[in-house]
Amino acid sequence: MDADIAVLLAEREIRRRLLDYCRGVDTCDDELLRSAYHADSTDDHGSFTGNGHDFVAAVVPVLASRYQATQHTIGDTVFEWVDATTVETETYVQAQHLGADDDGQFLEWFAGVYLDRFERRDRTWRIADRRLLRTWDKTERVDPCFPPGTFTDRRRV
Repeated sequence: MDADIAVLLAEREIRRRLLDYCRGVDTCDDELLRSAYHADSTDDHGSFTGNGHDFVAAVVPVLASRYQATQHTIGDTVFEWVDATTVETETYVQAQHLGADDDGQFLEWFAGVYLDRFERRDRTWRIADRRLLRTWDKTERVDPCFPPGTFTDRRRV
């Protein structure tokens, strides 16, 4: 039973790292986003391939300047245990990126899968390797359904 509890606690911590990643990217909080990765991690996001911390340094300024808001939502995660300190995961993700141009607001939709290898080092689970796979994407024009000021907008850090 102790081993089962250890697995559940590890999976909970890994899930938290996945959520920290989403929250960090959506708030452009580079410190929180970087905390999801080990310092020597790798990330293949398609448009970026390299170190995870370098990905953070590259993506945060782009998100902050190009989009008014983003929202990354993760679904189920499958955990495949390699050994006591290594877990491979597959997590569904959908992301929306709200931007504006001369024609008004647009929304970029993305659906895919994060394929991650998490490693436990110094008593902490973080992404050691990430690969993003695209399932589908689309862009659409946005016609807001509520007048400005109806809700309090979420602000980035």
